[in-house]
Amino acid sequence: MATPAAAPTGPVAPSAAAAPAGGLRGTLRLLVRTWRGRIGLAGLVLFVLMAALGPLVAPQDPYDPLSFTADTFASPSGAHLLGTDELGRDVLSSILYAARFSLVVGLAAAFISTVIGTAVGIVAGYAGGWWDRILVAIDDWFLVIPFIPITVVTAALLADRADSLPFGRSGILILVIGVLGWAGTCRVVRAEVLTVKERDFVRRSRALGASGPWIMRKHILPNVLPLAFANSVLFVSLSILSAATLAFLGLGDPLRLSWGQMLNTAYDQGAMASGYWWYFIPPGLCITGLVLSFSLVGYAVEEIVNPRLRERTG
Repeated sequence: MATPAAAPTGPVAPSAAAAPAGGLRGTLRLLVRTWRGRIGLAGLVLFVLMAALGPLVAPQDPYDPLSFTADTFASPSGAHLLGTDELGRDVLSSILYAARFSLVVGLAAAFISTVIGTAVGIVAGYAGGWWDRILVAIDDWFLVIPFIPITVVTAALLADRADSLPFGRSGILILVIGVLGWAGTCRVVRAEVLTVKERDFVRRSRALGASGPWIMRKHILPNVLPLAFANSVLFVSLSILSAATLAFLGLGDPLRLSWGQMLNTAYDQGAMASGYWWYFIPPGLCITGLVLSFSLVGYAVEEIVNPRLRERTG
């Protein structure tokens, strides 16, 4: 039997989910041709700039008590464009600092879920048989459980142990959301693998004696990555919403500013009942805007990598 090195090493044959010619640059060109892509990319650029440059342009350091003002719950003014909170912190500064944490949590959780979902989907779709039945049963279980409630319960149970982990409660948030959110990616990837594994270039590799792991790594994975990436972009939105929900319920990281944490504090301090709109509306709008931006980009990317969907919407 030939070794995997003797298997065909030519270019991967395109699948139904093949990426457009030109790689990343070609994908960006196609993205800006759609209204979803233009609006979504513009929003993402804005929030990325907030996360990258926010601490540099923020009028105050919300982590430094010496920079706080004595004027608590001050209305928006020239000195504080979005007013102050119960500690005298500048709300605009808190918004800018919180952007980085919200983005990191969403992207990191989406990365974990994509890695797990892609790996399980490839193995289930290619191996077939009992492996497929067992993995699909596990995937079905994760699909039917209510995501937000089980995430809240799991995060609450692990919160007491967070201090002993490397990244504290932030790591718990990322891990819980990522580990519990892979099922959708797995289902999409498995469906694509069932098609790709029957293509001629995969059959030739098997005929030449290539091993299953080699074929999955060299032929299957490159062909399913575009769909996995499109699904991961959409999952970032769910990750951000889940992290904000957990933080609003008091399960976030109290040592790091996030938009969900700001909403939780605003609620606890009675800002909503007292009409201090500058404390809770801006972080709520930021969460909505970031989720909407990732959703629009995700749908646009999905149209690009899925020709059948592109034909229906075009």
